[in-house]
This record gives sequence, C-alpha cells and structure tokens, in this order.
Amino acid sequence: MHAIDPLAPAWGWREPRAGRAAHVEAGVDYQATTNQLCGLFPFVAGSGSPAIGTPIGRHLLFGEVVCLDPLAWLRAGLVTNPGVFVLGQPGTGKSTLVKRLVTGAVAAGSTALILGDTKPDYTMLIEHLGGQVIRVGRGLDRINPLDAGPLGSAVRSLPQAEADKLRWEIRGRRLSLLMALCTLVREAPISNAEEVILGRTVDLLDARLDEPTVPDVLRAIEEGSEELRAAARVRDDHHYRECVGDLIFTLELLCTGSLAGVFDAPTSRPIDLGAPAVSVDISHVSVGADKLLTAAMLCTWAYGFAMVDAAATLAELGAGPRRSYLGVMDELWRALRGAPGLVEYADSLTRLNRAKGMASIMITHSLADLDALRTEEDRAKARGFMDRSAITILAGLPPRELTRVNETTRLTGPEQGLVASWSAPDSWQPGARHPGRGKYLIKTGGRLGIPVELSLVGAERELYDTDQAIREQS
Repeated sequence: MHAIDPLAPAWGWREPRAGRAAHVEAGVDYQATTNQLCGLFPFVAGSGSPAIGTPIGRHLLFGEVVCLDPLAWLRAGLVTNPGVFVLGQPGTGKSTLVKRLVTGAVAAGSTALILGDTKPDYTMLIEHLGGQVIRVGRGLDRINPLDAGPLGSAVRSLPQAEADKLRWEIRGRRLSLLMALCTLVREAPISNAEEVILGRTVDLLDARLDEPTVPDVLRAIEEGSEELRAAARVRDDHHYRECVGDLIFTLELLCTGSLAGVFDAPTSRPIDLGAPAVSVDISHVSVGADKLLTAAMLCTWAYGFAMVDAAATLAELGAGPRRSYLGVMDELWRALRGAPGLVEYADSLTRLNRAKGMASIMITHSLADLDALRTEEDRAKARGFMDRSAITILAGLPPRELTRVNETTRLTGPEQGLVASWSAPDSWQPGARHPGRGKYLIKTGGRLGIPVELSLVGAERELYDTDQAIREQS
C-alpha cells in the first residue's frame, strides 16, 4: 500500500522551496452589478429588487440598493397605479421615508405637494428644496374654500368649448367642498333641497364675482332672490325662510363659529404653479378644535388637487408644460373622522390621480384608526384607500395589527414575523436604537415583500429630524 501523503498546513511546510507563506491576507470584497461581477465570480445571486426611482436604502437580506418611485414604477409597468399607503407605529420613521421620496421626486422633476402638514414635519425640507410654504391660521395665510385657484386662471385662456367644460368642473368642486364643510359643521349631511339651493347660489355668484367666498354665499341666500326662491320650490317668503333656516345657521357658523378667521375671506397667498414643492402648513390650526383642523385639511386637499387639475388641463391644450406630482396626505384619519360622509369627498378627490400624472402617499399609524369613523359605510370606503394603493409600506407593527393588514395585503409568516420584530425595543437601556427605526417592508400585489433599511446621509439628518423639539426641551 502506498503511504498517504500528509496534507500541507495552511501556510505550507517550514522548509526550503515548500511554498510557506509568512502572512495570508483576507480575501478582497467586491461589490458591483451582475453585469460586471459575473466575469470575476459567476456564482452571483440577486434579490431582483427594482432599481428604478429614488434610492431609499439597502435590502436587509442581500445588501443591494432598493429604489422606489410610484410614478416611475407605473411607467415601467411594475405597478398598476401610483398610490402608496404607509402604515407604522409612531417613531418608526414613516415621515423619514416619505421625505426621502419627496426629495427624490423633486430631483427627478416632479412637484411635491404636502397637503396639510399638521406638526409641521415638512416645512424645513420644502424650504431647503426651494419650495413654497403656505402657513394657514388665524392671523396668517387664508384659504378661500370657493377659490378656483389655477383653474380660474385657465378658464380665461381657453377656447369657449373647453372653458365651458372647465367651468362645470369648477362648479362641481366648489359645491362639493361647500357641502363637505356644511356637513362638518352640522355633523350631519345636508338635505337634497339645501344642496339644490347651494348649487344655484354658486351659479349666481359665479356670474357676478371672479372668486366668491362663503360670506358671499351666506348673503345671497339671506337675500333670497327670485332665482333662489324658484330653486327652493317655495310659494312665498315665509316658506323660503323655513326652507333655508338651517342652512343659513350652518353657513353662519362657517363664518363666525370655530372656523372664523381662516376660511371666510379671499385666499391670501395662492399656490405657485412653478414651485418645485409646496407645503401647506396647518400646524397653527391643529392646536384648535378638531373641526377647524378637519376643515383645514379638506380645503387644503381641494386646493391642491385643483392645482393639479389646472396644470393637466393646460398641458392637454398645449397651454402649459406637462407636470407630474407627488401628493402627501399625512394624518389622514384626523380629517376623515370629522363628520359622516367626509370619506366620500376624500375618495372622489384621489380616485383619478393616475390620469392626472399624480402619485399620492397616504400615511397613518394603524388600521384601528378606521374604527373612529362614524359609520360602517365610511369605514368600508376608508379601507378602500389601502385596497386601491398598489404599493403598501409597512414599518414596525404589532402582531394584532398585522392580522388586520393581512386581510387586505397578504403577508407570509416570515414577513409578519419580520415586521413584528421591528415593533418594540428589546432593551430598557436609555439611548438604545429602536429596532424598527428606518426599516420597512415594501409590498406590491402578490409579490414577496422587499425588506429595506434606510440610512440618512448628509443634510438629511437635520432636515428629516422630527424629534428635534423634544431633544431641545430636554
């Protein structure tokens, strides 16, 4: 039998010409695309994460860069609509992710619209990006709920047929918002007769004034012209007063009640169509009554979407550049729970975003917020916001919340376990980093989720910081 040659030690034998190495360096790490790396090491594997849009972080399992832009994903056929629904506990970094998407959208040429900043979280970033910040509140900027905004200017520059079509759109928007505000103040829907009277009043004022206000509507109904009496189908002045009595008091509350001083005068600072980003800061309103905050959100949404409609209309007619938009609707449920029926109004505003070249991001803490809505009909419609969003982003959530999410967006067992592991710190040590801070699971359709971790760079550490005020106080 032949003797078995002994294996050489790792560094070789200690004798001449035995190939001994005095030092063995660690292997070199390479990171590159699969096109480049396959020639050096052909046994590569990737996660298949999309590389289209704004870089938001690295894949938690594979380490490659993950990108996200709802409009870019729509153009590439990765999703069917540009809606994004962000869900996560406070402190997990929801607004940080959204701010990264806003920054990337502006860099890519889209206009970012922060439609109702309640804290405010986005003011510093929008100013840094060279955008416009509108501060709504008593003694600050005002928004006229009946202001047609850029749509009104577009009417005057269009041919007759297109102008008439746009006037009907403006009428519908004015009437819808006026009805929503009346519903909010009254905490009950208005009647069919009152809707007819409001619509006729809007028509009469549109013929007289360029930008009517809520006090103008109140005065017109109180005067009770022949046109309004005919619309009310009444026999005499006494019956007319009976018919419009409740409506007059509702409009009076819009002008002199808890909403006084904010929505009862012409718009003081119109939205700038040419700004790279626009934020409507309603933080001064949020310290008041809930109704005032809800009214501010509704008016902000209406005004912002009117801006998008105007730009789209002008672009179709060749009278303006074609723009794309990223709209952010934070603290969504605080507006929807103001009164029954407001969900329908918000739904009508956001349903056609794809046709307008607009992506929307809706943010909330928990699906349990739905339980605060007044009626089952409203709760069902509100769940539709998540259903219609092609992209769902989950930050840290407890298991009970993930059970509800799974009813709408299917999650595998490992996905639920991963998101649940981000929901609570595992240590009482002061200063310990929350395990879910900056970690997100991106779900689209039936695909497996993409776990990603975001790391702040450069000026982002200051611009995206939402806890600065707390640290300064301590």
